[in-house]
Order: sequence, then C-alpha cells, then structure tokens
Amino acid sequence: MSTPPPTGPLVTRDTLAGELRALGVEPGEILLVHSSLSSLGWVCGGAVAVVRGLLDAIGPDGTLVVPTQSGDLSDPALWSRPPVPAQWWERIRANMPAYDPLVTPSRGVGVIPETVRTWPGALRSAHPHTSFAALGARAAELVDGHAPDCRLGERSPLARLERAGARVLLLGTGYLTCTSFHLAEYRIPAPLVEVGRPGPGGTWEVMTEVSIDSDRFDELGHDFERDRDVVRGTVGAADVRLFPVADAVAYAQRWLPLHRSREDEC
Repeated sequence: MSTPPPTGPLVTRDTLAGELRALGVEPGEILLVHSSLSSLGWVCGGAVAVVRGLLDAIGPDGTLVVPTQSGDLSDPALWSRPPVPAQWWERIRANMPAYDPLVTPSRGVGVIPETVRTWPGALRSAHPHTSFAALGARAAELVDGHAPDCRLGERSPLARLERAGARVLLLGTGYLTCTSFHLAEYRIPAPLVEVGRPGPGGTWEVMTEVSIDSDRFDELGHDFERDRDVVRGTVGAADVRLFPVADAVAYAQRWLPLHRSREDEC
C-alpha cells in the first residue's frame, strides 16, 4: 500500500521568516512564542528550521523566549494522566530527580521549545515547574531571578517580559497556551495552593503558590481578540496571532474577576 504524499504547504526557514516579517515581527524585538510544529504544514528541517526562521525574523538584536515547563516534577498523588498506585508515591518522591535547568527536558509544550532549550547559548530560568528558555540579546535579564515560589507571577520572566515590551506570538496555537494570562492571576484575589516538587538529595519540597487555571483561557482570548488590537494572519498553514504581553495581562486582569466564580477558583 503506497504512502500518501505529504500535505502542504512547504515551509522553509526563509518562508517562515518572511511571513513573520510580513505580519509585523520586527528586528530587535522580544517574542514570547507558543507554538505547534504540526500546524505549520510540511516544514523542511523541522523544529530546527522554525527556530532559525524565528531568529532570522527578530535579528541579532532580538530575543526569542519560549515556555519550557516540566510539570512532571510534581507530586505523584496529583497525577491523573495516567495515575500511579498510591503505594508508589513515597518512593517516587524520594527518587525523582531534582530540577536541573541544563538537563531537565520540557514537557507538554511541543518540540520547538525543547529545541530552543537545547540550542547553543540558550539560557533557562530556575523554576522547576514553569521555566522559560531564551535566546538572544536580552536573554539573561529576562530569565534570571525566577523565584522558586513564583511560578508565573511578579518574580517570574513573565513580569520582566511585560516590562520589556515583549510581544506574544501564538504560532499555530490557541489562547489556551497563553501564559501571559497567568500573570493576571497573581494580581487579582486568588486562592493559594501547596505545590510539591523534588529537592536536592532526595528531599521533597512544598511551596505555597497562587492557584493558576487555564480552563477558560480560550473564552478569555476570544473576548480579548474582539476588544483589542491583535494582529492575525497565517504562517505556512498555521493561524498566527501577535500582541503585546502587557495588553494581554491588563485585559485578563479585568476579565477574570468578572467571569470566574468563586467555585471556578477553588
């Protein structure tokens, strides 16, 4: 049985960079990119070509930032996809490797962020669950100082991206992936939760964190796009959106208290 030919369009490093520039991506800017490789079409060179195209679009003075989350370094008692037997929990906690920004792989964010994480010269922030990796002129100032008890709040790269005038690029993904909305959760009344993760030497650490929840981010994004200036277009076959981090945070800060009930937040 013959294998069907790949579906297009054909995407290359050069076409990706050119289409991003046509959308308004500027040399020297800071881009926080949420991405889906499969959404683009047939990419010549895969994730490596996409990263090179992104770097070409922002130029040598720009900075590329991606989420490199590692939520699997978490309490096995909370795992559900799949769960593990309760009798394993203590052994897992005692043997789970502690977070190492150089070697801990990202999880659940796609192959493009993992490619950035392992790129020569990439820097990665210190939070064991919600780290960011960055490449470029301002990488160090954006990822340094990520507090261990602040996943996506004022002492995380998100707040620095906001202050630096960064923009979000949703490259084939929806608003459900938009981490900028989480920064707003730290600026409104929100419950606190205890979050466990492995520490050095087989220890188990528990931190108190703001509860974060992306369940309604698609709805939030729909309203944000309706009410604010969001650049929309396509790159390859992917739907693309481009907007300032600061705009997304400010809108979410007003939207969330109006649309989330107390039950949603608990």
